[in-house]
Amino acid sequence: MNKPVLKDFEINPKIKLSALWAAVTLCYLYGDYFELYVPHKVRGLISGNNLLNSPSKLLAAAVLLAIPALMVFISIVLKPRLNRILNIFFGLMYSAIMILIACTSLTEWRAFYVFLAIVESIITILIVRYAFTWPRE
Repeated sequence: MNKPVLKDFEINPKIKLSALWAAVTLCYLYGDYFELYVPHKVRGLISGNNLLNSPSKLLAAAVLLAIPALMVFISIVLKPRLNRILNIFFGLMYSAIMILIACTSLTEWRAFYVFLAIVESIITILIVRYAFTWPRE
């Protein structure tokens, strides 16, 4: 007896891109949350002895993390041409950032960060691939 074949649907590239940006945003959040468990991290946050120790650095970090979150929505609503360009640009930018972070975080207590940076890089490279191969009419 043959089992019925499940039907698969072609997914709109906008939905693929949006889902990938949502996934990478969650990975960024998990990485930052897990970092709180690294020894002495909280002490540095309380004392102000940390990487984000000024209002301008906090604003820069907020902008850097807001872009992927906004891309979840932007990937759905923008017209294909601009959508494709922004996804390729930001996908490449965040891939480079995460590869740099992975290479500079090679310590025992930051193995989780390296793992997430690699996962995030794979996701953003997929974003670039899907945007680059956007179907044509």
